[in-house]
Amino acid sequence: MNGVHDMGGLQGFGPIDREAQEPVFHADWEKRVFALFFGGFAGGFYNIDMFRAEIERMPGHEYLRSSYYEHWLHAIEALLIQGGAVTHAELQARIAELQAAGRKEPH
Repeated sequence: MNGVHDMGGLQGFGPIDREAQEPVFHADWEKRVFALFFGGFAGGFYNIDMFRAEIERMPGHEYLRSSYYEHWLHAIEALLIQGGAVTHAELQARIAELQAAGRKEPH
């Protein structure tokens, strides 16, 4: 499957800016996404192949504008909905609840 994520051999994207002493996580929400991955995996809601395939299904414009852990979050949300752990409505309600509470992080 060729998709926007498959950029091997493509050129013209400019240099890769590497951050000196780059941390594993740039924000607390990334740590939570990392933990969610293992929770869903351990709970049997998906395997690594399903996870990767879900990332590859992201619309191109979304994939290119989002970060590494946003790709993970997209896949986790979709797979947990598909697996019946949460409904789309429940997820949207929780997002609205966090926004109403003034959550500063975007995720």
